[in-house]
Amino acid sequence: NNDNAANVRLGISNFGVVFTDAPKGKRYERRDWKAVSFAMGMNRVADFNHDYTYNGNNKTGSASLAFESSANQDSNNVNDPSTLAYMGYYSGLLNGYLPGSYTTRVPLAGGINQLNSVKERGSINEYVFSLGGNYKEKLMLGATLGIPSIKYSRVSDYTESLLPGNTNNPYHFQSLTYNNNLTITGTGVNLKVGAIYKVADYFRVGLAIHSPTIYNLHDVTDYGLSTAVEGALHNVSTGNDLSQIVFDYQFVTPIRSVASATFILKKFGFITADYEYVSYSTMRFIYPDGMDGMYSYAYEAKQINNAIKDMYHGASNLRIGAEAKITRYFMLRGGFGYYGNPYKTPYVPSERIDISGGVGYRKADFFADFAFVNSHYQFAEQPYNNIDYTYVTSAKATAVPVATIKQMVNNVAFTVGVKF
Repeated sequence: NNDNAANVRLGISNFGVVFTDAPKGKRYERRDWKAVSFAMGMNRVADFNHDYTYNGNNKTGSASLAFESSANQDSNNVNDPSTLAYMGYYSGLLNGYLPGSYTTRVPLAGGINQLNSVKERGSINEYVFSLGGNYKEKLMLGATLGIPSIKYSRVSDYTESLLPGNTNNPYHFQSLTYNNNLTITGTGVNLKVGAIYKVADYFRVGLAIHSPTIYNLHDVTDYGLSTAVEGALHNVSTGNDLSQIVFDYQFVTPIRSVASATFILKKFGFITADYEYVSYSTMRFIYPDGMDGMYSYAYEAKQINNAIKDMYHGASNLRIGAEAKITRYFMLRGGFGYYGNPYKTPYVPSERIDISGGVGYRKADFFADFAFVNSHYQFAEQPYNNIDYTYVTSAKATAVPVATIKQMVNNVAFTVGVKF
């Protein structure tokens, strides 16, 4: 089914200050290093504020099969609060008493509605310290130490409810709601280095390398299951029956390389283009020493990293922009950006397109800019997983449904600056 959701957020995208040392007059002409600048500030490099909802009707599958599978795998699972079996059994979702006999009380054959509502909040703000130099007005060199800070939260409420007309309902099932709340916080560090070479007065080329960011992350997961079945309400939740899942680990982002070119059209403006290559298959998780049940954390991280190599490959991004000077103080700007698909499998839609426009105002000691950026992309999501159909007795193996979410983000930005 088609659903729509929207939200509006206000925030500060960047701020900074630049200190420049540049000689004047004959000292400027004699010195090879024409200017040296030091800058510090903050840039918002990711915005996680998204709301989306999707739903559909299903007569062959249910998230409850994951609880059923967990209960039938091991006789101890229904007494272990860390398992889906425990949640399913003590919420009244499962019928049965011994492994191999548990079945879901969700009446699949008559049809259910499946709905997932997701709210994401947070951002990545990167605090930067930069140093740059101008050598003989031909070569510009720069380096930036970045310290990104991440704060992310995701509230997911997945619901299954009885469809009207579903009368094959011996356990009087009405609904189930699985709540999963995730919070991620942490900091990282990275290094960016680059150079711009002035080939001619009208043409410049550039090259930059962005190192991987090494994040130290802290995850907290709260989850719970509520059901209305057999005429009663049941609830198994964090703080009552279940403990929070807390996990500390490291994540390494992919390396990036950027090549750029700029054409200067004298007094009329300029055209610029960036080509960026991102090696997504090189990102990886680093887990702490220790055990999780039968498996070590290091082994699990290795399995996930192998899956990343199998699923991802390098992707190309392209950005093109232009500025036209319309009066002495005013400029018009426009841009286009394409961000490629990082997945090896072509059926996962993930390309993003940005279209932007804006106006700028410049004087000797003051500047102001207004910009609008439209971004649109889509991605696929499954509302649940972790079903081992080997242990499912109430239904045949059916594919977990897939939802396609289309996102459109409009950013309006206003920037002001003062030179002193």
